[in-house]
Amino acid sequence: MQPSETPYLACILVVDDEPLILESITLALTQEGYQVLTAEDGRRALQLIQRSSRTSQSESQIASAIPTIDLLILDLMIPYIGGLDLCRLIRQEGNTMPILILSARGSETDIVVGLEVGADDYLTKPFGLRELVARCRALLRRQSQPSAQASPVLQFQDVVLYLQEFRVTVRGEEISLSPKEFSLLELFMRTPRRVFAREELLERVWGISYLGDSKTVDVHIRWLREKLEIDPSSPQYIITVRGFGYRFG
Repeated sequence: MQPSETPYLACILVVDDEPLILESITLALTQEGYQVLTAEDGRRALQLIQRSSRTSQSESQIASAIPTIDLLILDLMIPYIGGLDLCRLIRQEGNTMPILILSARGSETDIVVGLEVGADDYLTKPFGLRELVARCRALLRRQSQPSAQASPVLQFQDVVLYLQEFRVTVRGEEISLSPKEFSLLELFMRTPRRVFAREELLERVWGISYLGDSKTVDVHIRWLREKLEIDPSSPQYIITVRGFGYRFG
């Protein structure tokens, strides 16, 4: 791939084994000013993602490397490495780029599984290209926002959140959180005992352009409780305020 001087807004990798879908998404994103890479299977996608990293590369390798991928649009039903497995591998390697899943499977269970393995958003086929572009724009905007100036460590009782290390301990034991779970917990810990409506949590964590519904919040709250609470059915940290939303502490 030859280097380009075009000032692209961002580089997006689209992974789908249907050529017509690849073509239509590529055209829509290119018209919006994005650079687009494509792959038709999970193995090729993983190669592109690994090659896009500048870490541990010499100058000559960097000169021939593909652009840094800023966003992944990922179909679930792809050959060699399935979408869920690919998503899981990316997160295990420590890559935090936004991931938007595309799938013909749109049940609540399917969406929950997709989010649980590390995706940031989930769009069900068939979808409108304008909605796809809007979701991409929202994910990229949130990714580019600078972190708020604050102490690198937040603590509330037995919960300690290390901002710069993307790490959380509870009662001295480290727990594993997805990017969205971490962002949600960070918001709670910055403003303990403040009550948040579900709609406000969606706006603050998922972004004002997020087109999903408030059930997403409930799902992530349930996951957080399972990781934070001694007894998730009787929480001491994340408290439900009936008729309104949630508070921390």
